Amino acid sequence: MSYLEKTAWIMIAALTFGGFFYFGVVAEHSPSLWQLAEPDVPLIATYTLALVVIAVVGHIVTGILSPKDANAPLDERDRRISDKAGHWSSYVLGFGVVMSLGGYLFLHNGNLLFYGVFASLMLSQIIEYAIQILLYRTGV
Repeated sequence: MSYLEKTAWIMIAALTFGGFFYFGVVAEHSPSLWQLAEPDVPLIATYTLALVVIAVVGHIVTGILSPKDANAPLDERDRRISDKAGHWSSYVLGFGVVMSLGGYLFLHNGNLLFYGVFASLMLSQIIEYAIQILLYRTGV
């Protein structure tokens, strides 16, 4: 497994853990309010901090275990894989944002708009890393 594939796995784990944590807290608070909980800056800061810590620690450990691969420049294949994955994940982000904006037009709920765009951003990044892994594994 290449260094970039390992880092993609780390980021999938970090984003998935962070997403379940964040939206779990939102889901926990929403029923007690009888509406969708408002975005909370301390919760967003906690999510961001957890994501950064998991990513940094994971990348440090991976870099220590394979320092030669960690310092290697991207080759032609790596750049193509990154470009393809970013291209396909941008459709997920765009679709999620458009759907969130459409939902806002009908429901007039800014909280739902925020969470829809935030979830689209997380999901598009997870999909980008998953596509990278798939492309590394299929030999593209």
